Amino acid sequence: MGDRGSGPALVIAAVVGAASAAAVGAALAIRFGLPPQSRAAFEPTPDYTAGVMFPALGAYIAARRPRLPIGWLMIAGGLFEAVSVLFSALMVQADNAGDLDAAGLHRIVGVAAWSLGGGFLAILVPLFAIGGRRPSKGWSVFGVAAAAIIAVQTALRVGRPAPPAPTRGMSSVIPNPLDFGIPREIWAPVTDTLWLVEQGCILLALVSMVVRMRGADAETRRAIAWPALTFAVYAVLVVTGDPAFHTFLVGWVALIPVSIAFSVLRHGLFGIDDVLSRTVVVAGTVAGVSAVYFATGAVFSLMAAEYDILAGLAAALFAGAFYQPLRRLIQRGMDRLLYGPVGDPRLLTARLVDEVRNADPSEALSAVVDVVRDGLAVGGAAVEVVNGLHVESGQVGAVPRELPLVWHGEPVGRLLLGAPEGGRFGAAHDERVVATLLPYVADVAHAVRMASDLQRSRERILAAREEERRRLRRDLHDGLGQTLGAMAMTLNMARLNIKGSPATADHLLRDLRSGMDAVAGDIRELVYGLRPPALDDLGLVEAIRTLAADTLDTGTVTHVTADGPMDDLPAAVEVAAYRIAQEALTNVRRHAHAKRVSIALALEGDLLTLRVADDGIGLPEVRRAGVGTSSMRERAAELGGSCAITAPDTGGTVVAARLPLTGTM
Repeated sequence: MGDRGSGPALVIAAVVGAASAAAVGAALAIRFGLPPQSRAAFEPTPDYTAGVMFPALGAYIAARRPRLPIGWLMIAGGLFEAVSVLFSALMVQADNAGDLDAAGLHRIVGVAAWSLGGGFLAILVPLFAIGGRRPSKGWSVFGVAAAAIIAVQTALRVGRPAPPAPTRGMSSVIPNPLDFGIPREIWAPVTDTLWLVEQGCILLALVSMVVRMRGADAETRRAIAWPALTFAVYAVLVVTGDPAFHTFLVGWVALIPVSIAFSVLRHGLFGIDDVLSRTVVVAGTVAGVSAVYFATGAVFSLMAAEYDILAGLAAALFAGAFYQPLRRLIQRGMDRLLYGPVGDPRLLTARLVDEVRNADPSEALSAVVDVVRDGLAVGGAAVEVVNGLHVESGQVGAVPRELPLVWHGEPVGRLLLGAPEGGRFGAAHDERVVATLLPYVADVAHAVRMASDLQRSRERILAAREEERRRLRRDLHDGLGQTLGAMAMTLNMARLNIKGSPATADHLLRDLRSGMDAVAGDIRELVYGLRPPALDDLGLVEAIRTLAADTLDTGTVTHVTADGPMDDLPAAVEVAAYRIAQEALTNVRRHAHAKRVSIALALEGDLLTLRVADDGIGLPEVRRAGVGTSSMRERAAELGGSCAITAPDTGGTVVAARLPLTGTM
């Protein structure tokens, strides 16, 4: 079945659609041409809207999909409605002109078209509204029975006996040339009974959509969702029969053919599951709370009739108490209906937490991706972590949906979702479900990233340690060792020449003295590489204060504070704190353009905290961990601590390191 219709179908659909619109336009023109007293017969009814919208959109569907019956049913029903409003206007016009015979004929055509049009649009069209497909065998039998009821009711309306008095807006009793002669005492209860049956058929037509929706695949569910929503509102308002909703129905009826067109031609593109869920939850909650309010008020009014204020207060309290539990109950029911038990956000997050808790740390991210894919009913899901790790389950496709993963304001990766798969509604289109899952996925992605960074840090530490040992061995053997050997030879030569050639011996001793100075310098460099001398000479606080003065520009104001005794810290903690502060101050000088920098050291039990804050330009929107940032985190990780770099809302950058003292003595 292609998207393009045949030539005759295009012509017929276009002609009928234009004719229906012209008929409604003619009816309105007749209405405004009548005297004011005759216009009372014209009320704003959904028939006018249906006579324009249904044929127009039905013609569009029929032109695109001529083999689908839904388009032609919409054209037929809308055409009947257009004929109804036109001949009703002609009837009033003939009555105003005194031509009662013509008015009677116009009434017959108008009533028949109105009855048939209403039956077509309210009962038969919903049966074909699921993507335009034919209903199942059981519902087809219902359609035939409903069509028979519509035909019988149409015949009775056409052959009704004359009313005892003129109807509203009419000057005379319109005669009926097709009066069947049925006594009004019999005709009225029969037509009223058939009217109730028709109302039941309207509700059953809506039930058919819901029933078929439960057993359908994901594509069909999305196709039926829009018409189900618009038909549900229409059916409820029509069956209640409240005149207050009459004007609202005039506009609402226009949405029904629009929703059917979306269903048939473009279903699956508009996220109707979320709209439907929210609509049902709001309507159900309002209805439930209202019922509790009025029931409580009625009970308390009977028990304490003289205390009206007490009854109102009690009703309000009871309604408020029922609001949240009722809303949650209806929301869970809709989640189960749309997505099945797996797509319930509450159960889905519980399953996600359970999978992460029971999974091996190296497999945690794979378990999360599997749960996300199954819970959102998509063909594939993947997580890409900023460190390059990629974990995928299924096939996300060439153009997946991308969602950023953010952990405490820091991007840690992205979640990729494929297209919804068959079996049930794709929960990936419900923003509430996705928003519930994202923080959990971001937490796991951050944990995996940190574990990966820690592993790489350990590998780099091990490599750096071995490289440092190799450098020390090389420097001691090739540098210091060779120099000491040469000095020993020089000393021996000086001893041999001290008596026979004192001048030569003196020259050799001066060379020996210069060599000793060079050796002392080499030893100082080796020692400084192992531990900054300022820590031993000044202590941690004064060493950092001196470091800040030497590192930062003269225009930057620095404030260093210490809370707690800093004199007896483990050597490893002192070096780590000094190096982290050194790297942070270097970044401030290079990138921050800050005017003020505060450095705070605090000893809290067995934990040393270092906080370096500036009032500079802050962090860039897109951050990549450089060598300095990685070095700070690695030094903290070596001691079992942590180092976080954040940009607060007040501006600037904050480097916060937590260094445990235990295990470093």
